[in-house]
Amino acid sequence: MATIRSTTILGVRIKNKIALGGDGQVTMGDMKMKSKAVKVRSFYGGKVLSGFAGAAADAMALFEKFEVKLNDSNGNLQRAVVDMAKEWRMDKMLKDLDALLAIMDSKSSYLLSGSGDVIEPDDQVISIGSGSGFAVSAARAFIKAGEKNPTAVVKQSLKIAADLCIYTNDNITIIEP
Repeated sequence: MATIRSTTILGVRIKNKIALGGDGQVTMGDMKMKSKAVKVRSFYGGKVLSGFAGAAADAMALFEKFEVKLNDSNGNLQRAVVDMAKEWRMDKMLKDLDALLAIMDSKSSYLLSGSGDVIEPDDQVISIGSGSGFAVSAARAFIKAGEKNPTAVVKQSLKIAADLCIYTNDNITIIEP
């Protein structure tokens, strides 16, 4: 079966305001399979935002596990993320899941992988997926130019990524608290 590729997920924090968005494209090999997929979700009363890159069914299973961890930690994002990464890496069933997660709240941002990676970016921009390099570059440029609205930064940066990355489209879904 052909490799399924898709997605650019981008999250931006400016002061304590956050927004996270993703494109809607799913491709298989050299063919577009879907253009309006939703790859972002909010948790904990909308205070925590997350997006995924990779296999959708795997990401949904991971989102369910993460939601339990977040609730168990009373919304402590750092603890929930670390607990999630440990379980993802150690659990026989979870460790084979093929996805990356980008998770953020108004104070922190994290990238999670099944190999146990928990990465906290150095700045207020977080991104995963095939077009993430384009999206991060655009977001940093908008922020450096003085843009103060994270939703506007996410929207315009994802549109730029869609213009450049063949696995990213401009059917963008953006969530914010």
